[in-house]
Amino acid sequence: MIRLEKITPDNWRSGLRVSEAQKSFVADSAVLLARAYAYRESRSNAFIICNDDTPVGMALYYDCEELGVFDLSQFFIDERYQGKGYGFEAMEVILDMMKEDGKYNRVELCYIEGNDAARKLYEKLGFSLTGDCEDDEIVMGMMLR
Repeated sequence: MIRLEKITPDNWRSGLRVSEAQKSFVADSAVLLARAYAYRESRSNAFIICNDDTPVGMALYYDCEELGVFDLSQFFIDERYQGKGYGFEAMEVILDMMKEDGKYNRVELCYIEGNDAARKLYEKLGFSLTGDCEDDEIVMGMMLR
């Protein structure tokens, strides 16, 4: 069962990583932690994604006041645990957490062109293209119901 564990001084050295082939699409855990710190004034929420007691991935979201949305900034499943449905299940847990928070009724994220696995996952969850791009990143969004 997938659950989110807040990143703490006791668990931040999780050793989670993406494959070499994915490194051009996904930031590593050090970038996620740095971004969580940088956005701490925007209620950053950094998590280790666990399948029962096994860490399988990481995620980060924070408030984007200027757009009035949650920004799902970072998300990855470790290369050893991909293809098992953990990404979809973790995203559902994250989206439920955002709904429960209730500050915004919309979430946005970006993916890099060519990362078809991410695009397909996000589409399956209900995200759609916004028509916006940020540098080499394509923006997707969805309403939280």
